[in-house]
Amino acid sequence: MNNKPTNKVIEYALEASEFDWEIKPGKIIRAWGFNQQLPGPLLKAKQGDTLVVKVINNLPEATIVHWHGIRLPASMDGTGEVQKPIEPGETFEYRFDVPDAGTFWYHSHHNETVQVERGMYGGIVVKAENDPIVDNDRILLVDDMKLTKGNTFKKGGAVSRWMERHDGREGGTCLINGKEAPTLHMNAGQVERWRFVNAASARYFKLSLQGKPFRVIATDGGLLEAPGTKTELLITPGERYDIIVGPFDEGETFNIETLPYNRMTFAKSKRKMYATVQVAEAKPSKAFIPGKLNEIPSLVQQNAKVNRVVKMSVGPSLKRGIDFLVNGEMHCNDAPVMVGDLQVWEVYNTSLMDHPFHLHGFFFQVLEENGKMPAYKAWKDTYNLKPKSKIKIAWMPDNRPGRWMYHCHILEHHAAGMMAHFEVIDPAQPRRKEVKTAHGCHV
Repeated sequence: MNNKPTNKVIEYALEASEFDWEIKPGKIIRAWGFNQQLPGPLLKAKQGDTLVVKVINNLPEATIVHWHGIRLPASMDGTGEVQKPIEPGETFEYRFDVPDAGTFWYHSHHNETVQVERGMYGGIVVKAENDPIVDNDRILLVDDMKLTKGNTFKKGGAVSRWMERHDGREGGTCLINGKEAPTLHMNAGQVERWRFVNAASARYFKLSLQGKPFRVIATDGGLLEAPGTKTELLITPGERYDIIVGPFDEGETFNIETLPYNRMTFAKSKRKMYATVQVAEAKPSKAFIPGKLNEIPSLVQQNAKVNRVVKMSVGPSLKRGIDFLVNGEMHCNDAPVMVGDLQVWEVYNTSLMDHPFHLHGFFFQVLEENGKMPAYKAWKDTYNLKPKSKIKIAWMPDNRPGRWMYHCHILEHHAAGMMAHFEVIDPAQPRRKEVKTAHGCHV
């Protein structure tokens, strides 16, 4: 994360509507999305630019757009806490700077379990002067949909709805950039940057290129300090990872797939194929991937004093069957934090299933996971908590006061209560009357 402003204003218009979308030849769904495409248009900028995005809502219901990962003002975050929903026929203009280079995305933050499932999302790429040099740069948004045999969105009965509330919704139709089982082409001898975004409601994407090695160079908040070679990479809902692939030999063919990952749900994960890659004739390469990509200064030491505890849990409910909770409550208000007051939080997952923790508007560093330091430093906004685990994170509330939130990024768990709001307060400004001062969550 660095700040080299270019101060260029880039304008986009996004029209949310319902439309027919062909996910593979002959298979057409009635999607919801932006500019009649799935995913929505890729928004491009350079670090320091200003994005102005006019959202026109032609859906049959209200919507809001959240800019996932962008460090923007609270008023532009795109949640019901800071913005009146955009009603059908209305227009809202978002305006914000993009201070960080990296891979981000936008998606509905209103009735998300319906709207994101139907296609209300798109990618954002912010480039920097010091980005690694590659022969091609792609963004790959992975998703799945739960469809009937007639290719309509499956609602299910009472048991199915209970299962979705518990597990989150996973569907048998797996998409990459809005297409089912597409073929991607690249040239032999060349090196590409693939920017993965997990836009699924609940599916954990354990990336594999059929065993071929790749180099991980970036995650949520931008470049890592150095590339790391892997053959498998877990990308949870909301997370982003950038990888370097190639060079490959002419004539090679392999699949982009997800491997089984047991996140402790009733439905068991299976291997799924998302796309096929075919390597065409050789072309010369200009790529250069340095051994040192970035420098990430540590916010605090590993033994830093904790000033907040967050507990994510699951509890029984006579009315709903199961509730998803933060500090024992649903959809709660957490205590405020002050601008410039370094935050060191312990985040617990006391349940028996995985939960991807997402913090709006700010990047954090993971100091510990179950008492151990992570393998490398990174700026994160989404991080998976395994069952009965805890992480210690550090983050700095800079001068962007307002209402923010954190939540589980399995959309059904978020909707079922596993989220909290909190205020970032500038001590030089008057406080909002409705802000609670007690620690922990309460209604």
